[in-house]
Amino acid sequence: MSDEDDDQEIDRKLLDILVCPLTKGPLRYDRDAAELVSEKAKLAYPVRDGIPIMLPSEARQLEDEG
Repeated sequence: MSDEDDDQEIDRKLLDILVCPLTKGPLRYDRDAAELVSEKAKLAYPVRDGIPIMLPSEARQLEDEG
């Protein structure tokens, strides 16, 4: 097992308690993009070195798919 793989993983217990700081809604982990996604806020929070960056100013705005 490589360290690179570990860097991109988030502890399942942490995921269970984290919520979007704006909506207080649930987050979905996108492993490929290394982001925590808030569908309700339409924001994707980055995960850097396995640490979620839960600042709205650091989040990426999700594009509408409709």
